[in-house]
Amino acid sequence: MSTVGRSQAGLIGLQSLRPGSSLTVEEEGDFLVSPNGTFSAGFYRVGSNASCYSIWFTKNGNLVLTDGVGSIIWSTNTFSNTGLEARLLETGNLVLLNQEKKVIWQSFDFPTDTLLPSQKFVKNTTLVSMRSQGTYLSGFYNFKFDDNNVLYLVYNGALLSSVYWPTTDVTVFESGRTPYNSSRLAILDEAGQFISSDNLMFNASDYGVGPKRRLTMDYDGILRLYSLNESSGFWELSWLPDGVDACSVHGLCGEYGVCTYKPQPTCACPHGFTRNDPSDGSKGCSPVFNLSHDSINSEFMELPNTDYYGYDLETYSPKVSFQECQKSCQNDTRCKGFGYTLDGLGHCFPKSLLLNGFSMPNTLQIMHMKIPKGFLSNEVLNGPVTYDLNCSAAQVVLQSSDVEVEKGNKNRYMDYLIGFVSSFAVIEAICIGLTWWYIFRKQAKEEFVNMGYIALAMGFKRFTYVELKKATNNFKQEIGKGGFGTVYKGVLDDERVVAVKRLDGVLQGDAEFWAEVSVIGNINHRNLVKLWGFCADNQHKLLVYEYLENGSLDKILFSDVELGLEQRYKIAVGTAKGLSYLHEECLEWVLHCDVKPQNILLDDQLEPKVADFGMSKLFTDIHGIKDMQGMGFSKARGTRGYMAPEWIMNLNIDSKADVYSYGIILLELLSGKSASILISALAKEYNECNQLVQFVTEKIKKEGLKQVIDPRLLPEFELKKLERLMKVALLCVHEDRNARPAMSKVVEILLENIE
Repeated sequence: MSTVGRSQAGLIGLQSLRPGSSLTVEEEGDFLVSPNGTFSAGFYRVGSNASCYSIWFTKNGNLVLTDGVGSIIWSTNTFSNTGLEARLLETGNLVLLNQEKKVIWQSFDFPTDTLLPSQKFVKNTTLVSMRSQGTYLSGFYNFKFDDNNVLYLVYNGALLSSVYWPTTDVTVFESGRTPYNSSRLAILDEAGQFISSDNLMFNASDYGVGPKRRLTMDYDGILRLYSLNESSGFWELSWLPDGVDACSVHGLCGEYGVCTYKPQPTCACPHGFTRNDPSDGSKGCSPVFNLSHDSINSEFMELPNTDYYGYDLETYSPKVSFQECQKSCQNDTRCKGFGYTLDGLGHCFPKSLLLNGFSMPNTLQIMHMKIPKGFLSNEVLNGPVTYDLNCSAAQVVLQSSDVEVEKGNKNRYMDYLIGFVSSFAVIEAICIGLTWWYIFRKQAKEEFVNMGYIALAMGFKRFTYVELKKATNNFKQEIGKGGFGTVYKGVLDDERVVAVKRLDGVLQGDAEFWAEVSVIGNINHRNLVKLWGFCADNQHKLLVYEYLENGSLDKILFSDVELGLEQRYKIAVGTAKGLSYLHEECLEWVLHCDVKPQNILLDDQLEPKVADFGMSKLFTDIHGIKDMQGMGFSKARGTRGYMAPEWIMNLNIDSKADVYSYGIILLELLSGKSASILISALAKEYNECNQLVQFVTEKIKKEGLKQVIDPRLLPEFELKKLERLMKVALLCVHEDRNARPAMSKVVEILLENIE
């Protein structure tokens, strides 16, 4: 099955098909309909001269059931001399009934790429993806039970196959499954819950009886649960498998191909390789040179932040030097390249095949691809050599001063030529842009509604304003307020308690807002508040977060609640981990720009979760923040008392501004004093912006560390731990941002103390 549309306006259809009657390709009105008209079945046109026998949702927006080879013939292999009857049930099941009205054959036993509610998924059932969007041939991705009784997703290519979910890096039990139940039975019920004998269980984000749903093995290798929005007629994403995103799917970009995000997943080729089929990235890339794998005639090209998953040679080993790793690959004719990790553990991954390639900033590995010796040097003669993943961040640039001298005499001529060609290029780009806008502007709404592909996060949902108004009881219970808006407590229809942030003054259009939110929603870390969904109804812009009972840190730290040193240390470490992930590890690096106790929420175990990260992306336009070389901001923002000196001086901002704010929070955890309150209380004594910093440093200098520490911590006065926290705090609030440590270094220092 795949999402396509079919209109049946003015057509009636047949309730049943009896012996002697038939359906034909030529007659558009020849089809079966279910009792309430939800499903239809007949010959569905999939090309100018091709049709397949299919079952589809009658409504627009919509569902087609085909088999994997594109030419379906309903062969039931049943024989009867009595009267037979074919009926299409309201469940979408096409059944063949005998004279006693017993089912002797049913389409539910032979799914293609889609499972419908109440359709059993059993031992020999397999969902097979389409070949590509709009191509009704068997694709390369399967969803089925394996021989160990576990449901899995597998890439089943022409030559190779490999499992990519659940990941083979962990055991079946670690992934929450069990191989002990051999019944191999699963089902999707009417309420949107999927239950399997291997313990796989999930719910639709709009859980409950009502919406029509389908579970589809999509052509890109991702299993998705969709719910039909009756008002718009479009299918909306309601579940994705945990831990699976587009670039983790095997075989997606073929041999040598590399998957990267911009922000949608895109297949590209390393420098020196070209696509085998420009219209189909899954067919991989081929080198423009003759590959040589012997040690004498080969060298290596670096691909930063890149990995090719799997197909490691038996010579894989940890704790080896880079030189040893390179030598082992260079001397092995089977080795096409090797990966070497940057985590300090010295993992060497020699590869017999370069498949399942992906590149992203948090990949702590450099891939070294074997190429002919002199290839990169020869390319210098024609100018800079760039390893390009369609504008990815990774580059290899080689230049020669001798070449620059030789080119000097030709520069003037080349300038004229380049200017002439560039003028035509600009005109052509404008024409293409206008044509593109004209042709596709009518499709903008449909594309926007189907942007669930971008929101690659389980449970990530688009809510309507009416839904959230109802969930919050007309925004009655306010639980927080900040510079970006007001937060309300709400309860969804599935009884989940949520925090709904009503944003003030976001001027972006719906599509732009959704695109930004999808990036934030895809960020997942235990010390970051999880975004569950959003609302973008014209002027109404809202975000739906998980709800944390203990609220924000300020409400506990600056109250009579007992908060011991161990708990404060735990909060310090967890907050540092969350910020380190934002700065250095997540797919799109994020600056928080407003780190303060009000934006650190605590769960029932007092585990901290940083909130409001990524807000700067949503509010860029209205606050006039400009992107500086893709990594910083200008113009002050944030909360007084927590803002770094560079904010005040209108300098460009980078991650060290967040480090400064974190240092202020550490000082608050140690002293029990609020930086924002001290602004007014100490305004006369200290005329600087960082009154808390001056207060602490002068107190320590005059009276010692003990006089600064919150009196509530004195009964458990652990000098070494307090000294470590204070040392980190003062490093973080250093006036010179270059002297402040990165958040990853902060985590390292704090964990050293624990160990």
